[in-house]
Amino acid sequence: MDSTFGRVTVTLPSLNEPGLYLSNVSTLDSARGIVQDFQYTDANLRDLDLTDTSLITGRVTGLRADRVRLDKVRLDSVEFDTCDLATARITDAKLSRVVFRNCKIMGAQLTGVTLDNVLFENCKLDYSSFEQVRAAGPLVFSKCVLNEATFTGSDLSRAVLDACRLRLAEFGRGKYQDLDLRGNDLRTVRGTANLGKVIIDRAQQAELAEALVAELDVTFADTLDDRR
Repeated sequence: MDSTFGRVTVTLPSLNEPGLYLSNVSTLDSARGIVQDFQYTDANLRDLDLTDTSLITGRVTGLRADRVRLDKVRLDSVEFDTCDLATARITDAKLSRVVFRNCKIMGAQLTGVTLDNVLFENCKLDYSSFEQVRAAGPLVFSKCVLNEATFTGSDLSRAVLDACRLRLAEFGRGKYQDLDLRGNDLRTVRGTANLGKVIIDRAQQAELAEALVAELDVTFADTLDDRR
């Protein structure tokens, strides 16, 4: 199943195909290290801790976990719907054809994660950090809240942020060529000097200028008298 955002088309999991049967599972952990063709629903966990595990072709719905740690995990053709994965720690993972829809992942830390055909849709990602994250294929954030999120040393080339809330979101040094920022309010973003070669609408020029002026903490001449 494909969804198009701007100039980017994301290939998402096709979990309703005829002949595909998803078995209900009681855990996402497995002694074999692989959970495949699965459905995991309405779990309420204190800890979700997975290492060297592959989740392939499945749906996770209504999961609530107080602490999430995914290390060296592979997700392929997996859909997360209406999940609370607050303070998730995801490291050295690879996600392909994965969608997070209506999820709360506030304060998450993604480090060394490769994303290929991944969609975050209507998700809350406030205060999350993306460090050395690489968009190896289409990556879209659509209608997400990314207030005070940070991107550091990441490659977001050709990714799309569509109708997102970016209050005080910070873009550190990284690769942003053809990052599509159309349809977002950019007035309060930080790290504007690093956003070379991104795609914006002409009307957003003033927004980026406002963000840059705020970041430089300049003083306007007509306010000098007020500072005496």
